[in-house]
Amino acid sequence: MYSLRMTIIRDAIPSFEFSMPVVVIGAGACGLTAALAARDAGVEVLVLERDKRPWGSTSMSLGAVCGVNSAAQKAAGINDSVDTFISDVMDKTEGRADPLLTRLVGEHSGEVLDWLSSEHQVPLLLDFKWVGLGHSHPRLHIPPGRNGEELLALLSNACARAGVEIMTEARVVALYADSTDRVVGVRIERPDGIEDLGCEQLILATCGFGGNHEWVAQHIPEMARAQYFGHEGNQGDGILWGLELGAAVGDMSAYQGLGTLADPQQVVVPHPLMIEGGFLVNSRGQRFTHELANISGMCVPVLEQPGGTAWVIFDRKRHDTCLAHSVEQQQLVEVGAIKEASSWAELETLCQLPAGSLTAENAHIDAARKNATADRLGRDFSGLASLQPPFCAVKVTGALFHTQGGLQVNDEAAVVRADGRRLPNLYAGGGAARGVSGPDVTGYLPAMGLCMAITLGAIAGRSAARAACAVE
Repeated sequence: MYSLRMTIIRDAIPSFEFSMPVVVIGAGACGLTAALAARDAGVEVLVLERDKRPWGSTSMSLGAVCGVNSAAQKAAGINDSVDTFISDVMDKTEGRADPLLTRLVGEHSGEVLDWLSSEHQVPLLLDFKWVGLGHSHPRLHIPPGRNGEELLALLSNACARAGVEIMTEARVVALYADSTDRVVGVRIERPDGIEDLGCEQLILATCGFGGNHEWVAQHIPEMARAQYFGHEGNQGDGILWGLELGAAVGDMSAYQGLGTLADPQQVVVPHPLMIEGGFLVNSRGQRFTHELANISGMCVPVLEQPGGTAWVIFDRKRHDTCLAHSVEQQQLVEVGAIKEASSWAELETLCQLPAGSLTAENAHIDAARKNATADRLGRDFSGLASLQPPFCAVKVTGALFHTQGGLQVNDEAAVVRADGRRLPNLYAGGGAARGVSGPDVTGYLPAMGLCMAITLGAIAGRSAARAACAVE
C-alpha cells in the first residue's frame, strides 16, 4: 500500500556526540507549541526546521484556532461545552470522526489557548463571524492581525523568550531506531553537511502530505489534478517514519480544500465576503452550490464547473469591511485580482459572463430574502443586506490546502500501532497525526487544522517532557 523509503536506520547506530532530552521536527504551530510545553516542564528541547525560517502551512492560513471553554468564550458569556463540541464534530463528520480523539481535543483546546495567552503572550481573540458553519458556538480564536504569519511570529517569539533553541536549515533525512522501535537519534542534512543527533523523546510536527503528489493521487484521487496551495515540503515524512516503525494511520483520504483561491493570483479570497452575503457563479453566470454548506469541500463543486473556475461576487461595501482586517483582501487589491463595476451589466462584461446572468441570480437571492425563505440552493440570506453598486468579482479555482489523515495517537499524543500499543518514545501532532474530520473533505470544521496542531502539540510536549524526566 505504501512505498516505504526505509529512512529508519537500525544498524551502525553511531555514538552520538550530542543528545537532547526532547527533539521536535518541524517549526510550525504544532512544533513550536510542543517545544514551549516541554520547556515549561523544565526540559531542554531542540526544534529542527528544514527551511531558512519557520514558515510552512501555518503561515499560509488564516491563523484561526478552534478552542472550547476558553477564557475568551467565558468572558463573552458563551456557555460552550465539550459535549456540544463533540456533537458538532460528529454531526459534521456523520459520526465518522474518532470519538476519543475528538473528546481529547475538546477537553484540552481551550485550556491550551489560555495557557498560550496568559503564560506566553500569544493573544488569540474570539471571532464571532464563523458561527453556523458547523460550530454551534463562537470557537474561532484569531491573532490580532488575523493571519497565520502573525500567529507563527508570536509562537516563535514565545519560544525565544522561553529559551527554546530552533535550528533552521536542518532537514531530518532519517531516524535511528533500536530493535524495540525506540528512536535513539536523528540524521540531519544541513548546508555544510550531515550531522547526527541523539534524542530521548521525539515529536513529529512535520505537517501532512499535500506536497506528495503520489500519495495525494493514491488517497485523495479527486484532488490528484487540483492545485496544491501549501508548502511543497509537506511530503508526509513524519507519517512515513511512523509507518516504518509500525504505527497505524487513519483517515488518509481526509483533507481541507479551498474553493476560493484567486486564479491565477494564488491568493485566498476571504470567506467573510460570502458569509456576509456574497455568492459564487460559474462561467455561465449561474450559481451552482450553497456557498456556506461546506466551506472546506467547496473545492469539489468549483472544480466541477466549466474550466474548473468560478467567480466570487460581492460589493464595494463588503470589500471595504473586509479590507480593514484581512491581509488576504489587501493582497487581492495589490495583485489586481478584483474587478469592479458600477452595474451588473458592466460586471458581466468585465467577467465575460452572459448578459443578464448576474442580474437574474441577484434577483433570485433578493426574492428569497424578501420572503424570508431559503433560495433554490438551500441558502438563507435573511438578515443580510442586498448587494449594492459598485459590484465586485474575483475569479477563483479549487485547491488542496492540507491533508487531515495521519498517524494514530493516544491521549498522550503518543503514536500507536494498530492494536493500540504505543511506540516507545514517539509523539505526533498537527498534520502528521490523524485529525477529527472523518474520512473525507465534508467533515472539516473551520479552524480545526490549527486546533489539532496546537492542542496535540501541547499534549505531546508535556508527555515527552514527563517521559524525559522519568528517564533521568
